[in-house]
Amino acid sequence: MKRLIECVPNFSEGRDAAKVDAIVTAMSSVPGVYVLDREMDADHNRSVVTLAGEPDAVAEAALLGTGKAMELIDMTKHKGAHPRVGATDVLPFIPIDGVSIEDCVALARRVGNEIWKRYRIPVFFYEAAATRPDRVNLENVRRGQFEGLGEEMKKNHDRQPDVGEPKLHPTAGVTVVGARKFLIAYNVNLNTSDISIANKIAKAIRFSSGGLRYVKSMGVELKARNLAQVSINLTDFEQTPMHRVYEMVKREAERYGVMPVGSEIVGLVPKKAIEMAADFFLQLENFSPAQVFENKLWGRWLRDFRGKRNRKPDLPIGSRRLWTKCEELRMNLPRPSTVTRRPTRR
Repeated sequence: MKRLIECVPNFSEGRDAAKVDAIVTAMSSVPGVYVLDREMDADHNRSVVTLAGEPDAVAEAALLGTGKAMELIDMTKHKGAHPRVGATDVLPFIPIDGVSIEDCVALARRVGNEIWKRYRIPVFFYEAAATRPDRVNLENVRRGQFEGLGEEMKKNHDRQPDVGEPKLHPTAGVTVVGARKFLIAYNVNLNTSDISIANKIAKAIRFSSGGLRYVKSMGVELKARNLAQVSINLTDFEQTPMHRVYEMVKREAERYGVMPVGSEIVGLVPKKAIEMAADFFLQLENFSPAQVFENKLWGRWLRDFRGKRNRKPDLPIGSRRLWTKCEELRMNLPRPSTVTRRPTRR
């Protein structure tokens, strides 16, 4: 059975497209790896790339991307609104099909050790791959950011890396490698530039401050657009769906006399999350995902062509077109997309 994982590396470069192009080219050179999405943001000075494929191939692609980022990104000169500790800041592995979270933990540990072996970049493990409870949450690992972490690693044993020497790579910093479930990066922009309001809303909705379960959030200033943003990571969209988060942000914003002027998804999102939002906002009666055309087509493909994924079956021309469409849907995107917006995938 084919095994499929996702990897969403976050790189500390969102202003120089040529550098991001070079990193993506390095990763896409590995056979069997699909670059499904790439996004850049100048305010955050950060890029998010979505990879998918067989575990070993994706692991090698992530390693090549880390090496290329080390060559091109100098953290001593990096400035941006988003917290960061390294050139390849975060490297999470996500199980998709035929792979367990435990498999992704083992893969994360292997990749982390290989990063140190190849590039001498210290590594921390987070989420399911964390070696200690206080490193499960990324914000704990990234506390102090690149500048502060370097000083703490010298004198605080609790802040030393899981792999490598207790000092930053001179230009690439450290890399945080993990394994987690599918995460939705969802941002809500406000009609104000007052970052303090975004911070208050973020505090109200995030779970660590008593808000919604499975929600992490922070306020971010978008200087280029003169807006404040509530930047959100949704770690279980089925338990806490996007529409519930949006409604809470909207309600909290009203307390301060502001309102959302738009929201955005960074990276890719499960179709089910959009279906749930449509069901809520449209108040559809007796809605079923089976009513979605692509879902029905995908189900037909599974029934008729399961086991023939590695070769194009000998079919009549009409069925060939159906097979081709189903193949595109199976891979989510027929080709990589290049989008410039606000990456906060972590």
